[in-house]
Amino acid sequence: MLPSDRGRMRAFYRQSWQAFQAGEPLEPLQALVSDVVGEHPEYHKQVLVDDAIVQEFSVAAGATNPFLHLGMHVALREQVGADRPAGIALQYRKLLARIGDRHEAEHQMMECLGQVMWAAQRSGQAPDERAFLDCVKRLRKSAGKR
Repeated sequence: MLPSDRGRMRAFYRQSWQAFQAGEPLEPLQALVSDVVGEHPEYHKQVLVDDAIVQEFSVAAGATNPFLHLGMHVALREQVGADRPAGIALQYRKLLARIGDRHEAEHQMMECLGQVMWAAQRSGQAPDERAFLDCVKRLRKSAGKR
């Protein structure tokens, strides 16, 4: 489980990436984070910058928050690995079979995850796992039509 404090979570990403680059042994979560960071060379420098731990990434200023993007990949992989919500692992495999690219499948699923998280934040409720699963099912059905 990742730290819930933003600064500690960002530091964990940086430490994990640095340990990977140094060839140090990694704990399972560090390996997962390092794998995700490794797939995003556009964020390598941002993860390592000292002030990234406190930096604000304003959408209004056109900034992309690399930690949010990377964190959504990590969350999806953890959800698929744990099959939570129940059925998400099967839906992921079906979507992956239609798309043929893990990274792209995750990016599409991130749209669903983002919608569910936004709705939960607005309502002050827990994320709706059924809505997330249903959204991914719809993605899978429409994936061949793109």
